[in-house]
Amino acid sequence: MTIARGAVGNGSAPRVKSRTIVNTKAAPLETTPTPVAMPADWRDFYALTKPGVIRLVVFTGLCGLLAAPGSIHPIIGFTAILCIALGAGGAAVLNQWWEADLDKLMKRTAKRPIPAGRIRRDDARDFGLLLCGFSVAIMGLAVHWLAGLILAFSIIYYSVIYTMWLKPRTPQNIVIGGGAGAFPPLIGWIAVTGEITMMPILLFAIIFMWTPPHFWALALFVKPDYAAAGIPMMPNVAGEKSTRFQILGYSVILFLTTLAPVAIGGAGLIYAVAAVLLSGAFVALSVPVGLRMPSEDDKLKPEKRLFAFSILYLFALFAALVVDRIALA
Repeated sequence: MTIARGAVGNGSAPRVKSRTIVNTKAAPLETTPTPVAMPADWRDFYALTKPGVIRLVVFTGLCGLLAAPGSIHPIIGFTAILCIALGAGGAAVLNQWWEADLDKLMKRTAKRPIPAGRIRRDDARDFGLLLCGFSVAIMGLAVHWLAGLILAFSIIYYSVIYTMWLKPRTPQNIVIGGGAGAFPPLIGWIAVTGEITMMPILLFAIIFMWTPPHFWALALFVKPDYAAAGIPMMPNVAGEKSTRFQILGYSVILFLTTLAPVAIGGAGLIYAVAAVLLSGAFVALSVPVGLRMPSEDDKLKPEKRLFAFSILYLFALFAALVVDRIALA
């Protein structure tokens, strides 16, 4: 209600002007609750551990543990595999901490948490050191001191010898550095037996010989990335022709290496058949890669096919080893 202007002071009664007040308050609407997104922080830290790579590391470590003679308490066995996973994840974090500036230059790695600015570099380093230290301590104290020692050496091998020294200096970085990813089955075996024998050394050798053709197949179709970052990968330094020939050569050596466990009596018929078939397929897929030079617009399908198969190959080969061990038992 308002008083009309000029109604006061002229001796007349004030004129009252009324207006209708409308209630404009809307009735509450029923809304469906919107799910709250989880914070990205934990996912970024998880991504730093390279979970795709860790799956293969954990699997080969588990196979080494299951294929070893003797027995191990399930909780101790689980602890050993957990420590392998944490140690490998920590080493992967330290690798990305050290190479953060290089990762910015490569299309394949530019969206990783550190170069993308989602995680501070120092935080990544501290996280990696925590994972590595914890995994080695628990492995040594709860499982076996020798397994803890080998795990510690594998972490140093990958994060220092390979990442900081070999990778930026020599095209043989993958050949020499291949040992870093070959330790898990050796560690799994030691967790059960407490000793290093010829059989786990051969399991180490299989992954060691598998690594060059696996990574060089990848390097052939991401060659521009490595060139942009100045990393001396084999295709960029020695050329594609030499790299392709070496892929084929290492594939043949890998074939022979996979038969060695059978030759020493460490594996039986199931593994032998699997090794011949799988390694034969590996060599067959390496032939078109090793003996051809692609055109400028080539889609590099043989190289991509070999790279994809090489991952499946290692899973299948080590699974056959475990099945063979169970059958023999």
